[in-house]
Amino acid sequence: MSLKVTSHRQLDQNQEDRARAIRDALRDAIVDRRLAPGTKLSEAEVGTLFDVSRTVVRDALQMLAFEGLVRTERNRGAFVSNPSTEEARQVFASRRLIEAGIIAAAAERLTPADIALFREQLHEEERHRNERGASARRAEIKASGDFHLLLARVAGNAVLGKFMDELVARSSLVIALYGRTGVSSCGHDEHGDILDALEKGDIARATHLMMHHIDHIEADLDLALSETRTLKDALAL
Repeated sequence: MSLKVTSHRQLDQNQEDRARAIRDALRDAIVDRRLAPGTKLSEAEVGTLFDVSRTVVRDALQMLAFEGLVRTERNRGAFVSNPSTEEARQVFASRRLIEAGIIAAAAERLTPADIALFREQLHEEERHRNERGASARRAEIKASGDFHLLLARVAGNAVLGKFMDELVARSSLVIALYGRTGVSSCGHDEHGDILDALEKGDIARATHLMMHHIDHIEADLDLALSETRTLKDALAL
């Protein structure tokens, strides 16, 4: 009897692990702008691509829906979220509120080792910025978001970190839908200026620079729509 229970639990864990792996793959494709807002995520197609049941796919899509990256419609299925202009404004308004707190918390915990990690991150951003091609642009956007996630991690608040993870993902979705330039929208030196202020312990300046930085990202938005790609092409499976 106990063996059957254990086997059932192992099966459930395997399904959950598969669902999370699919969630991560779809999430990366959305955040990296390989899946455009409005793209239909067919349970049957995703199941075929990953060789899993529809139940596992449904669990993965529910995780993404909880994060706000996917919306589900009755009798129609699941789609990559297509945020309205008001929702886009709310995303950046939320970032202003949360990232001000992250700056203050990170400033109190910042170590020389953290500074070194940030410098490596800035170098990665610069490398992708100097490369050409769509893949390089996606890599730059991801690297830019990683700077903000690293700040949240240094701040040491797991709840804020989770919020930032979701907000950065939603920001990437908004940029995919409304971004004019198709790049990260981060000024070439803005992250570096924020880090310099933090390293000097100037929280007020670092906070001011972060607010200006978020304003800059939001100012690059318009109503231009992205090109839609197929699910298979976006996942490169």
